[in-house]
Amino acid sequence: MDLLSNTLYILPVITATFVIIIIVHVLYKCNQQQHGLKKHHPIAGTMFNQLVNFHRLHDYMTDLATKYKTYRLITPFRNEVYTSDPANVEYILKINFENYIKGTYNHEMLQDLLGDGIFTVDGDKWREQRKVSSYEFSTKVLRDFSSVIFRKNAVKLARILSESANNNQSVDINDLFMKATLDSIFKVAFGTDLDSMCGSSQEGVRFSNAFDDASALTLKRYVDITWKIKRYFNIGSEAKLKENVKVVDEFVYKLIQTKTQQIHKGQDEFPLKKEDILSRFLQTNSTNPKYLRDIILNFIIAGKDTTSTAMTWFIYMLCKHPEIQDKVVEEIRKATNMGNDVPNIEELASSVSEEALEKMQYLHAALTETLRLFPAVPVDAKICFADDVLPDGYGVKKGDMVAYQPYAMGRMKFIWGDDALDFKPERWLDQYGYFQPQSPFKFTAFQAGQRICLGREFAYRQMKIFASILLGCFIFKLSDENKTAKYKTMLNLHIDGGLNIHVFNRFE
Repeated sequence: MDLLSNTLYILPVITATFVIIIIVHVLYKCNQQQHGLKKHHPIAGTMFNQLVNFHRLHDYMTDLATKYKTYRLITPFRNEVYTSDPANVEYILKINFENYIKGTYNHEMLQDLLGDGIFTVDGDKWREQRKVSSYEFSTKVLRDFSSVIFRKNAVKLARILSESANNNQSVDINDLFMKATLDSIFKVAFGTDLDSMCGSSQEGVRFSNAFDDASALTLKRYVDITWKIKRYFNIGSEAKLKENVKVVDEFVYKLIQTKTQQIHKGQDEFPLKKEDILSRFLQTNSTNPKYLRDIILNFIIAGKDTTSTAMTWFIYMLCKHPEIQDKVVEEIRKATNMGNDVPNIEELASSVSEEALEKMQYLHAALTETLRLFPAVPVDAKICFADDVLPDGYGVKKGDMVAYQPYAMGRMKFIWGDDALDFKPERWLDQYGYFQPQSPFKFTAFQAGQRICLGREFAYRQMKIFASILLGCFIFKLSDENKTAKYKTMLNLHIDGGLNIHVFNRFE
């Protein structure tokens, strides 16, 4: 009976949706003619097609990008344009940057989780946060402080893996990376030891789970035309989102309050070192808890999810390509002067200096190649502020959502050649073995133009420190060598179901 009643309810909704979409499409074409736009991109589908393919959304959109490069999906509310053309991407992110904004549409979708943070706002709010954040990421204090934290947590993770290796047990490396990067970003952001790796903080585990669930539910808003109705009646996915955001808020506000009290106490009794981001913001900027909450949560989603997902995909690709894993390890040995003999984890970690990291060109290339195929943010959307024509000659209309697709772009043969689907770190190296960057409008994993990721070098440093310590100590193999990893459709490209691996001590 439940199935029948659901079907009877859903079919009229679907029918009505298609009728609305057809009407909107006709009105859109008329409006285009009135505004004098030259032509419009080919229609590749509708919002309903996205919903049906939600479990493989980015591969579905890659298929469309392979066929069209740039295409439209029509919805009851607005036209949506998706592009994988580097010329269009450069135009959107740099040449006509002011015309392609986050807008009220994206802000409304994201605000419950990310508030008025740097990823959701435009104009003065964005410029203010960008300026302050740019300064913080450029300071030697933050670089040195974060490097110490990364080494400490990499060592802690290595000890966990060592125990698994000694007991011949498989581990979910995705889960461990999520906890390790959460511990790292919390220490860097809040100056707080969360220790989620060892499970000593149940609050931390609860926060992490709620944050991940909120991320997935937030993304689903983009393909669920009923989300506002659900939010109004507090039912279904929106009720779950509200519950998860409440958990996130309680945890973050508690940390802000604690840090504020510590800062005030420190000013009265003894000076505190202002190394973590929150302390530095409290010292020089607004102390409004909501403002700090939004800024810090945006740092967390940037520093936690992106790095952990990239590292998980990196280990997966090294397991699938053991010859590349061996090349990376050989370079780590040479760069750290450790040779074939690693006395202990701590000594290896101490040898991973800034100078050693700079020498790891092949590791840098392998990480970048991972991000090309598995970018942490698979699609990024803007809103067109005024009628415009893209470099490909097609018009876009005020209010259109215009998105570029890092996941799809990494798989385009017209961008990367016939071997675009191959995992090939060498494509990033010059003839002397040095890393050779590509255009950020071609390799869009870190955005480009004025919104290029401020934490790019921060992320590479963390990934290289973790990779050099872990690969220096262990051999990684998939528990199921026939496994083909799939992603979970979220704001970030998480591996679905985790990644179970076996680790073996590299040196007995």
